[in-house]
Amino acid sequence: MKSKVYFTRAITPEKVLELYKMLEKDLPGNVAVKLHSGEVGNQNFIKPEFWQPIIDEVGGTVVECNTAYEGQRNTTEKHLKTLVLHGWNECFDVELLDAEGPDKEMDIPNGKVIKKNYVGKAIDKYDSMLVLSHFKGHPMGGYGGAIKQLSIGVASSYGKAYIHGAGEPEKIWTADHDMFLRSMADAAASVVDYFKGNIAYINVMKNMSVDCDCCAVAEDPCMKDIGVLASLDPIAIDQACLDLVYASDDPGRDHLIERIESRNGVLTVEAAAELGYGSREYELIEV
Repeated sequence: MKSKVYFTRAITPEKVLELYKMLEKDLPGNVAVKLHSGEVGNQNFIKPEFWQPIIDEVGGTVVECNTAYEGQRNTTEKHLKTLVLHGWNECFDVELLDAEGPDKEMDIPNGKVIKKNYVGKAIDKYDSMLVLSHFKGHPMGGYGGAIKQLSIGVASSYGKAYIHGAGEPEKIWTADHDMFLRSMADAAASVVDYFKGNIAYINVMKNMSVDCDCCAVAEDPCMKDIGVLASLDPIAIDQACLDLVYASDDPGRDHLIERIESRNGVLTVEAAAELGYGSREYELIEV
């Protein structure tokens, strides 16, 4: 059966909440809300006010993890200051999952490249997860969406280097590129398995630059906004976003497609589908 992906062209906080409710998914217990806090200097990340209705609805805690590269989020001290600077603490309870070690090791028995994933140990506090993704380009992954949030996003600082290095963190920037993409798919599988179906996904297609929200100096958006999507399937929701970009008649889409294709971005979706925690086949339900 095809996965359901709900879609609206209206990009408002109210529509995000409406689409989430259409999933008819009750997220139990303590809810971790994984989103991107935004690198200092980035102009494209989605701000706290936009997410407030959906986060208030689930009563969740905003969770983030430290980065593995230089910037204002690569240590707990700096990342906490960034969260304050960007207003996350004003709106929500916030926690860095890897604020303190040691990392939690997650097994990936079916992983094609990596068999372990390293995440912040504070993930053990949470019973379910709401994954809020800003769909856009990415300098290394080609694109960033739900699968990247589950993998690189949830990984600890060390875990990010481990994924990027395809199991060899010292090769964080030099590992075989396709092995890195497959490692992201592997890592995401472990997080999906950990929450045992208690995850929901929202992708917002606005401010679509070829660069990620992790870039302090990012290109401005290259194409017009498309809409909001919601699903219980991380693979289907990312595939639907890719298809909407390709189907767009906006001339700026070519720049984003070049970024996706030059980094072989679709391989992450293909590799994830091979692992079986979702499907590239979906029913797009426009509301």
